[in-house]
Amino acid sequence: MREKKMLFFGFLIFSISLAFIFSGCRHQGKEKLIYPKTKKVEVVDNYFGTKVPDPYRWLENDNSEETKKWVEEENKLTFAFLDKIPYREKIGQRLKDLYNYPRISQPFRAGQYYFFYKNNGLQNQSVIYVQKGIDGPPEVFIDPNELSPDGTVRIALSGFSPDFRYVAIVRSEAGSDWSEIRVMEIATKKELPDRIKWVKFSGASWYKDGFFYSGYEKPAPGQELMARNEFQKVYYHKLGEPQEKDRLIYEDKEHPLRYFSLGVTEDQKYAILQISAGTSGNEIYWKDLNEGQSKFQLLIPGFDNDSEVIDNLGDKFLVRTNVEAPNYRLVLIDPKKPAKENWQDILPQKSEVLTAASTAGGYLFATYLQDAHTVVYQYQPNGNLVRQIELPTIGTASGFGGWRDDKFIFYTFNSFNYPPTIYRYELSSGKSEIFNRQEVKFNPEDYEVKQIFYNSQDGTRVPMFIVHKKGLVLNGKNPTFLTAYGGFNISLLPAFNPSIIPILENGGVFAQPNIRGGGEYGENWHRAGMLQNKQNVFNDFIAAAEYLIKEKYTSPRYLAISGASNGGLLIGAVMTQRPELFGVAFPAVGVMDMLRFHKFTVGWGWVVEYGSSDNEDQFKYLIKYSPLQNIKDGVCYPATMITTADHDDRVVPAHSFKFAATLQEKQACNNPILIRIETRSGHGSSNITKALDELTDKYAFMFYIMGITPIYK
Repeated sequence: MREKKMLFFGFLIFSISLAFIFSGCRHQGKEKLIYPKTKKVEVVDNYFGTKVPDPYRWLENDNSEETKKWVEEENKLTFAFLDKIPYREKIGQRLKDLYNYPRISQPFRAGQYYFFYKNNGLQNQSVIYVQKGIDGPPEVFIDPNELSPDGTVRIALSGFSPDFRYVAIVRSEAGSDWSEIRVMEIATKKELPDRIKWVKFSGASWYKDGFFYSGYEKPAPGQELMARNEFQKVYYHKLGEPQEKDRLIYEDKEHPLRYFSLGVTEDQKYAILQISAGTSGNEIYWKDLNEGQSKFQLLIPGFDNDSEVIDNLGDKFLVRTNVEAPNYRLVLIDPKKPAKENWQDILPQKSEVLTAASTAGGYLFATYLQDAHTVVYQYQPNGNLVRQIELPTIGTASGFGGWRDDKFIFYTFNSFNYPPTIYRYELSSGKSEIFNRQEVKFNPEDYEVKQIFYNSQDGTRVPMFIVHKKGLVLNGKNPTFLTAYGGFNISLLPAFNPSIIPILENGGVFAQPNIRGGGEYGENWHRAGMLQNKQNVFNDFIAAAEYLIKEKYTSPRYLAISGASNGGLLIGAVMTQRPELFGVAFPAVGVMDMLRFHKFTVGWGWVVEYGSSDNEDQFKYLIKYSPLQNIKDGVCYPATMITTADHDDRVVPAHSFKFAATLQEKQACNNPILIRIETRSGHGSSNITKALDELTDKYAFMFYIMGITPIYK
């Protein structure tokens, strides 16, 4: 579909990678900190006869003056601690040097125009460029850095009008998930007066002289960043009209907690409506736009499986699905005979996971995962193999999307020691040639990347990537940065990231296990780490740490663990279950209160992944691992720096606030418990300055706690 062509924006990969790269280790003989006094209130919830106190419930109100005062005091303590680290500024300068190189995304075509994102090095936001033809001179189309004094306004191109005269842009501020859709005329670079507000997790799917989008009602004043988002609706906006006149296309008054997304096929013939009750499992409907079909017709019922319409081949739909195929397959469905027995296999299920499928220039491209690295094939639309696309080494390839009249497309390849390289790919010949190679201040020949396999607690074989300098001595004293995610069918693949270089060049180790809950081995691997199986995720991560210690890569004193969002939950869980195993913990924007997460913003959408404390059976396993409720008196927890932000309206900061207050109250040793609360930022850093500042503080904290003086003095 048309909006699927936009999935290969390189800047997204960069911004996501920043959110997952934090870490730390154990406080050695430092003075005991005096924490801000945090009041406790008498709040006790009764869950099916189990009474659970929540004495810091008042911190959930992040708009109150009392909470703001607490945040101020906590930040004051944190930055006073960081300010005394003598090499903190040098680490910050090294990170700036490492990031100060030009980065561009792979180009994407819109009619006669080519667009790409470029960051000269330390620009807070990447600048969007446009050029006529692939060889035309590039011109600035939008520079988000000029839109706010602190560089926290983000812009993404979201969809092009059928005649390629206009483009919809999605604008967000200060890291919030809330966004506003605007429209620009490409030739003149002028912004139209159209404003679509209170949009979340939606782009623009153009049809004729307007576009479809998904939006919410305006939240109550003061509740914009914490109120539960309900009753999303699909609208059609006609260009030039005010939002108040937008036509309601679809709503569901009986199911307030569902997402709706409507896309249009490239030929403008079909509308595809995807409905989901959370972060996994969906239902798909279709409508013929040219025949005046009044109602959407069911294509694939929900909500036990995941499917997506890749394209239409005439009057049939090409669908990637895990229906009766946990590793996914590609099928052709006649919408007038949608029953499963009528589906035609184009690419049957294989032992490898089909992670992505796309079309371009009359060809079909399929990306598979083979032990957590990508393998890509080109096919005819009927599934006949044309060729396997040769990739430089073990790593991650992305792109391979385009329009039906394309003669060539682009893809990007990178790995831990292979900086992102954009290739131009000729569809007919299969010839790949380098279009752009990022020149990084880093010599990949100095480092070694290997993939090992270890056994988890139940004997499950789990892969892990390990990166370090060549010739590293395995003496148990190497500072080691262990990070993972483990949820929502998200795969962590080999990817280049400059922010791990300070660890490597200081004799350290970077380790990334592909634990259960992700999508590395298909839906079975995902389901083995969700709902009642969530403990498998924590066991896999703990086993990775034990492997690194056993093989003398490191030892608990030098072992730093890190994770963000669902990965923050992971860190919170393992540090409360096995506190003696880790030196430093960096839980970032984590889901720490598993009993109340579904009561805020879009938290309800995670119930399909985690379960809900409103369900007695699910409460029984949630209470066993919920980080907040499993902090115990008399335990020495690792030196910890919790990170969150004031505009995080996905995992609201209350999770981190309550977790920090409880850890500070119950910590039984001198290992510091700090919380770093960023301003005008959200679920990920809202600009590169804030991202590098946070990384600087984490690495300074990590080395200081480990007793290691980095090479930059």
